[in-house]
Amino acid sequence: MRRTEHLRSIGYEKSRRAFWRGKPFLLAIFAIVLALFTLSGCHGSVKRASFEVPEEFDETRTYEISFWAKNDTNKTQVEIYEGAIASFQEIYPNIHVTLKLYTNYGDIYNDVITNLATDTTPNVCISYPDHIATYLEGQNVVVPLDDLFTDEKYGLGGSEVRFDGPTQAELVPEFLSECDFSGFYYAVPYMRSTESCYVNKTFVEKLGFTLPDVLTWDFVWEVSEAAMEKDANGNYLVNGQKILYPFMYKSTDNMMIQRLSQMEAPYSSGRGEVLLFNDTTKSVLYEISEHAFSRSFTTFSITGYPANFLNAGQCIFAVDSTAGSTWMGSDAPLVDIPKDKLVQFETAVMTVPQVDPENPKMISQGPSICLFNKADHQEVLASWLFLQYMLTNDVQISYATTEGYVPVTLKAQNSPEYQDYLSRSGEDNSYYYPVKIAATKLLIDNMANTFVTPVFSGSASLRDAAGYLIEDVTKARRRKKEVDDAYVENLYKETASLYHLDEIVVKDEELTSDRKAVLGELPGEAKTLIGILIVVWIGILLYVVTDFVREQRKKKAA
Repeated sequence: MRRTEHLRSIGYEKSRRAFWRGKPFLLAIFAIVLALFTLSGCHGSVKRASFEVPEEFDETRTYEISFWAKNDTNKTQVEIYEGAIASFQEIYPNIHVTLKLYTNYGDIYNDVITNLATDTTPNVCISYPDHIATYLEGQNVVVPLDDLFTDEKYGLGGSEVRFDGPTQAELVPEFLSECDFSGFYYAVPYMRSTESCYVNKTFVEKLGFTLPDVLTWDFVWEVSEAAMEKDANGNYLVNGQKILYPFMYKSTDNMMIQRLSQMEAPYSSGRGEVLLFNDTTKSVLYEISEHAFSRSFTTFSITGYPANFLNAGQCIFAVDSTAGSTWMGSDAPLVDIPKDKLVQFETAVMTVPQVDPENPKMISQGPSICLFNKADHQEVLASWLFLQYMLTNDVQISYATTEGYVPVTLKAQNSPEYQDYLSRSGEDNSYYYPVKIAATKLLIDNMANTFVTPVFSGSASLRDAAGYLIEDVTKARRRKKEVDDAYVENLYKETASLYHLDEIVVKDEELTSDRKAVLGELPGEAKTLIGILIVVWIGILLYVVTDFVREQRKKKAA
């Protein structure tokens, strides 16, 4: 029996080989189809059930959860993460947390995207909301937090939570709003900052100007141009040096976004519409190009870190995050230039330049924390408990005091410990550095004046594109290129193509009631794959029909 089956299999194999040997074209098509199905099966092949909050947390089990976070090579921040994990594990000894640190948010984003298909994402992750919006392209990848927020036992302020965490009402509404993705929360804010203009007040007054209560663009431009005057030896009069960049901006994407908001001009919509390329944007670019030509304005990517030039007396207005305040000023605890290069001056911490001083607008920014879905919902619940712990006063206050960050909970902001910290400005230049505390207070005093931009898949690219417009125009004018209507229109087209803005899917609706994204037009990859498969199958069908007709003719001829 086995020998007969073996002979049959040999005969079948010979027939199969002869069949394919005579049909190389069909063999090639079959290989393409197989490869395409293999590739399409690999991409997004992991299917996850939507998360449901367990009725009880199983404390008889041991859980291993991973936490990915970003650190600015700041040892104190690392110690805060490690301390938070140790304290949490004392409360929940059956939950073991492994910390993985990254030097920037871009690396976290890339690693998450890489691990999506293999379901090896972390349990808890610090990311920017723009990045989280892209994670949501995968089905049930990120856990919606609404049900967890309100769960009586394990939600924010829940009865079974073993530590004193905040309630949902104690999260700062302006900060929480950035984590709202079309009506549902997919993250919680972790820390928040805004941008501040760090001003060399000494130089402003030396030039004959008096700082207003609120900076305006017109004032900054006027002072910056006045500072460009030189002596007979080519030294700038205001600083006696050959190097001066009066106005420097660290994040040009924020520069453009805030300016458009102040002018009530469009940028984007929550549906994913790209509205950046408009006449108001063009007018902003013309204004910037004028001062780029005189070299009174430059950017971080072109010239270098604004704090270094500010501290060396080579910059008057340096715009950077409030979280960068410990680098700003003559007595800054963190300085990246030699001490003999430092110039003594009075530092004023002010809001970014405004269009309307009576109606200031500034961006709210900072990392948020999201929760990744897993097949084991008990594991997700354990991860949620740790995520909540990162919002406790101990963690929030400890981390906020390392830089110019602000705690994201009213519970922490209003605590006696934090209020004491804010009241002790100037006691020393490390923990109570006056510029850092002034930057912190600036955000607290202006929380109602902050805004966030809509987040969607592609919003991170749009943000980059906004900054690219400023960078490009600034470089062009420094090279003496003319920036006119034709130049800007061509720049718009180039930028849209470079950042694939034409590929962003604009949704007709945001989310359905069951929290699944309404699928709009298919992504380009899917269209291409489907198109190839259709062509391949048509090719196979035509070949089979043609081959059949040919064989029939041969039989008739015989």
